[in-house]
Amino acid sequence: MTDVRDKTAPGRWWQGLIARLRGRSGGMRRPYVRRHDGFVSLQFVRRQTQSRMVEGDPGRLLVGYTRTMFAALLWQPAPQVLGLVGLGGGSQVKFAYAHMAGIRIEVVENNPHVVALRDEFRVPADDARLSVRLDDGARFVAARAGAFDVLLVDGYDEHGIPAELSTQQFYDDCRDALAEGGVMACNLYVRDPQLHIDRLQRAFGARHVLIVDEPKMSNRVAFAWRGALPALEAEALCDRIPADLRALLSDVLPRIAARLVRHRTLDRAD
Repeated sequence: MTDVRDKTAPGRWWQGLIARLRGRSGGMRRPYVRRHDGFVSLQFVRRQTQSRMVEGDPGRLLVGYTRTMFAALLWQPAPQVLGLVGLGGGSQVKFAYAHMAGIRIEVVENNPHVVALRDEFRVPADDARLSVRLDDGARFVAARAGAFDVLLVDGYDEHGIPAELSTQQFYDDCRDALAEGGVMACNLYVRDPQLHIDRLQRAFGARHVLIVDEPKMSNRVAFAWRGALPALEAEALCDRIPADLRALLSDVLPRIAARLVRHRTLDRAD
């Protein structure tokens, strides 16, 4: 896609972009904002929330799986470049921007109506650290070989995971978009997660994929990585992560670290 940002208004390019793309959104559904009980939610249809924010604390990760996905830091405790497929209400973007100083954040979102709501959800303006691009997620990842230390994939529309983000080619491209030692985390909220798991395992190798169920939710988080696992025990894996981040994710990191150590042990036994 041609970059149609307004160079005279850095960080607010999407306002002009939406005007120029009006009527060219490919039939994409327009989400709406719901405010209730101190929350701000992004929804496409009733009773199905895509993203939720605390009005007075926009950077808090409310939904469990969004926190679990940041356990990717167990593999890469000091990433330089973070990629995100799917903007939504920007929960993970805001968390990374607020708590991971010095990191470069690159986001892709294919729905212009979602991008148009970023002010409503208090997503920071584009700057030297943050870039939100309106583009097809599969095309974006395919063009970013070796770019990311951590890649978070949470691309959904009102029907679920789009077909373009479900193919073997997409998962192969996610692997190739990681730097050596890089890791991706993928939210799997689908009726047939095994289809995605099989494709991840073909892309990365079965020993380089870890699937965890999300407590009290119907989805799973898949981690897939390039390179060898750190030869550390669970507590030492957590200790590599900066203390402030470790405190914010204290309910997640020990659980996933224990699973990672068990995965490594089983791998050695095979």
